[in-house]
Amino acid sequence: MTDATSTRPDDRPDTLPAARPGARPDTRPDARERNAERLLRVSARHSHDPLTEIDWAAPVDPDQFAIPPHRVSLHGTPLWASMTHRQQVRLSVHELASTMAAGIWFELILMEGLIRHVYESDLTTRHAQYALTEVADECRHSTMFARYITAMGYPSARPSRRAQRLGRLHFLLNDTTMMFAGAVFVEEFTDAMQREMVRDDSLQPLARSVARIHVIEEARHIGYAKPELERRWARMSAPRRAVFRQTLALLAHQSVTEVIHPRVYALAGLDPRVARQAAARNPDWQQAKIDWARKAVEFFSGLGLIDRHSEHRWRRAGLLPAARRAS
Repeated sequence: MTDATSTRPDDRPDTLPAARPGARPDTRPDARERNAERLLRVSARHSHDPLTEIDWAAPVDPDQFAIPPHRVSLHGTPLWASMTHRQQVRLSVHELASTMAAGIWFELILMEGLIRHVYESDLTTRHAQYALTEVADECRHSTMFARYITAMGYPSARPSRRAQRLGRLHFLLNDTTMMFAGAVFVEEFTDAMQREMVRDDSLQPLARSVARIHVIEEARHIGYAKPELERRWARMSAPRRAVFRQTLALLAHQSVTEVIHPRVYALAGLDPRVARQAAARNPDWQQAKIDWARKAVEFFSGLGLIDRHSEHRWRRAGLLPAARRAS
């Protein structure tokens, strides 16, 4: 079984390639297949089984944070200062578990969309075969997240009622382009968060083990979604682009809202209403969301998925810095 600190050199999160924001899509006829072939080769070399590679029976230190303390939603507030160290640690653990529950919600939506994508594709192509490989990855990730949630005593892996309704709406709309855009946003957001966890050896080893596996395999998923989104966006009509921009901003807002369920505060012995208000006003938490969303926002801006007509929605979601007032 692996420990979070036993990352192989070729699996280090720092060495995984990042797509260039705003890069022009490769329009050569075989580009899609060559990318899928590369991703299939990498998958064969660097796929992980979290059920056997993570030591789920290892004791958990109740004094170790699960995420960096400065990334906990209440960090820097008077409420945070009033909490005991154990309360702060407990809140960090439950916030990570809540994030994983949100991850399961999105991964189930993504898997359903990928299956539909394959159904409309030719399974003899590498592109379709990689989509199924990604579904297999996501099955393992959702199971891994659920195991962590259970191990930490977090009460549920279910999404909020609003997220549940939005997921069903997505199933009805069956918008494959939106699925790829959502994948880019959610995977870049969680990737940024979890890379910080992997680099911080003061954190809970179990949390870092989960993050390490997810970072390694999600890098491939980002490499699959970005060029597919670029191709589809290039073919989209101007009227549909206008609607798509607004819808994507709403999806990103809901995804980030889903990350921290109000129950995390009650589980840490806090008043959920008071804690939510403190988090909403907390500049540390606002900066965390901006930092984690940065790569996705830069990519979307480079493509034109965020423009002057839609950026206000991204600011309202807390994913762009507040606009500076003219002096």
